Amino acid sequence: MRINTNVSSLNTQRILAKTGTQLAQNIGRLSSGFRINRAADDAAGLGVANKLRSDIRALQQAARNAEQGTALLQIAEGATQTIASIVDRMKELAAQAASANSGDHVGLQAEFQTLTEEIHRIVSTTKYQDQLLLDGSMTGEFLVSASGAYDGADLVTLEAVDLSLATLGLGTVDGGTGAVTALSIDDFADAQATLADLDDAVDAINAALASIGAAQNRLDFAYENVRTTIENYAAAESTIRDADMAQEMSTFTKNQILQQAGTAMLAQANAAPQVILRLLQ
Repeated sequence: MRINTNVSSLNTQRILAKTGTQLAQNIGRLSSGFRINRAADDAAGLGVANKLRSDIRALQQAARNAEQGTALLQIAEGATQTIASIVDRMKELAAQAASANSGDHVGLQAEFQTLTEEIHRIVSTTKYQDQLLLDGSMTGEFLVSASGAYDGADLVTLEAVDLSLATLGLGTVDGGTGAVTALSIDDFADAQATLADLDDAVDAINAALASIGAAQNRLDFAYENVRTTIENYAAAESTIRDADMAQEMSTFTKNQILQQAGTAMLAQANAAPQVILRLLQ
């Protein structure tokens, strides 16, 4: 037995140090919940996980874009439906005025004028984030993917909706005073002509509703697709980055036992030279 160099002690110290390193790694993973806490743990895996996390954040913004687009369209649809209801009432008034038995053309024209002014008010005040929605000035593009191409495949484009009185053919607005002039239903002939104009207005409103509905459907599908992609990306990132807690706990317990055993064996290895010393006494 040699006493100048305690090889057993050195071997035990080396193994104990390795066990300590592994135990520290187990503690880090258990405390953070991540398998990869630094690049040295898995450089390639860290790169992939970071790219997935970046894509997830971009997709989350795309989902918010779709939600904002849906909110805009819901406002536009609600106002358009209101205008449709007003035009339906205007058709009732015009049909009544076109009847040979109608004698209250003044009262009918007064209500018709009021309804025309209400359409103008709705078109002039229906907004989303200070953007008028129904006067033909609104155009919008919503990015609903994270590909970065920013082309037709990534964008949902909202077509302009114009329900102004001039476009619907239901009256005029003075550019200076803002005064609204409605179509006439003062007599039988005017009421008949106005009924035809109202039919055209109904067609224009229905076309606007169809455009809004198509955009809503596309945004809904885009939103669902984005949310599904986010879930899949998050699952992929978790597989790469997150720690298997059950496995880490098992490894931690094993390394803890090895550390305790190594400490005990180190004490035994360091005590061996003392036996030689007692032999020399």
